[in-house]
Amino acid sequence: PTDALREPERPGDAIRAKTLWLARDTSRVCCIVGALSLQRFMPNVIGPPSNRHWRTSNQSRVRWGRVAARARKADHNVRPRAPRFPPRHVEREGQGREEQEEMERSPPEYQGANNWDGLLDPLDDALRSEILRYGEFARAAYTCFDFDPSSPTYGTCRFPKRSLLRRSGIPDTGYCISRNLTATSGTRLPGWAEPGAPAWLSRGTSWIGYVAVCQDEDEIERLGRRDIVISFRGTATFLEWMENLRATLTHLPSVVVPAALGSDAAEPMVERGFWSLFTSSSSTRRSLRDQVRQEIRRLIDKYGARGKPLSLTVTGHSLGAALAVLTAHDITTAFQDAPMVTVVSFGGPRVGNASFRRRLEERGTKVLRIVNTQDIITKVPGFVVEEDRRVAADDDNGWLPSWLLSKSGWVYADIGRELRLSGRRTANVVACHDLGVYLNLVNQLSANCPLRSLAMRAATSQNQGSILG
Repeated sequence: PTDALREPERPGDAIRAKTLWLARDTSRVCCIVGALSLQRFMPNVIGPPSNRHWRTSNQSRVRWGRVAARARKADHNVRPRAPRFPPRHVEREGQGREEQEEMERSPPEYQGANNWDGLLDPLDDALRSEILRYGEFARAAYTCFDFDPSSPTYGTCRFPKRSLLRRSGIPDTGYCISRNLTATSGTRLPGWAEPGAPAWLSRGTSWIGYVAVCQDEDEIERLGRRDIVISFRGTATFLEWMENLRATLTHLPSVVVPAALGSDAAEPMVERGFWSLFTSSSSTRRSLRDQVRQEIRRLIDKYGARGKPLSLTVTGHSLGAALAVLTAHDITTAFQDAPMVTVVSFGGPRVGNASFRRRLEERGTKVLRIVNTQDIITKVPGFVVEEDRRVAADDDNGWLPSWLLSKSGWVYADIGRELRLSGRRTANVVACHDLGVYLNLVNQLSANCPLRSLAMRAATSQNQGSILG
């Protein structure tokens, strides 16, 4: 005990000592009552009391240092919710015409109803918030995956559905996980390598993503619809890398080419490895395509007859971006009553040929492809051929006759609208492809700088001039 709390030795000190003891007990009671009040009305900041921090003995005390640390940590981890869309028909004195047009935009325009015309250059602030929001869903698919090959749960989801988003760092989305998704590789290790191969090397089926449904009424009101999100992670397992290397095109099954395109029109084709991951199954697991179909059918039957319309947003990074495009195509093909389908992809490779792109457009699928100009993954596989010029238009591959490339099975097409990001030039391919880099580059774009696009074009033309010179 301190000198002030020792047993009094002189007359008059006893009263002062008792006063100090009474003040200490009173402050202790006030601290406990205050903490309980905070826990009652602010549960996200201070969690429920535990026996380790709260004791009833005479030697108990409130550990306010730890409580304050928890509060600071919780405040640091809280992510601001996406801003609401600009209110419609709001006029302000001195407001310009462009600002009025932005205020009158409706939520479906941010979902691609008008193919994002006028929203990409410069990037609209509300659209930027939506891109970042879906990017967080794609990042959660990475956070949940168990990457440790030595772990007995390698290749599975580390968190249960109930707490998946919260433990992934995005607790306030208003979405609930309705189903986990797995993908099975169609390739296998050679027979001579399977007996001695470790389990992680030969793992054929892995957790690939999830389906989430918006359940928050405020979020539904903000969006103007009940949104369903399908999120996919990128390549993680060895057999998935093997599938990525199967880069030749393969025909889609049961696809009839419209007669209006002529007999010489190419049939819709997609990358063989991506299609294998999307459609392969095992003795214990259904294919990713069947899992998505079953869950979307259930959600349409459950929510389709309710007041708010449904929308479906498929997002992913790298391999997940390619699977997102295949998923969107399959949903619009398999369901006559499919809701509006939008793809928001990050760093995605090429998926199919020009005929496959036309088929997506005919069925109303909207694809927003976020691309880092320094990311080599967005420029593979294959070559891109412009139909009007009939020559290969990939700067990295030179100029080659289209008839020569068409025989190789490597003629691809870029799908959807592109949002091009200018990342820092570096030899680190992994850094240019990282999802976190993509989200940081998107976050740096703003419509508040009207000269930004002109400056980027000037810099691009200057670089091209220096290269040609």
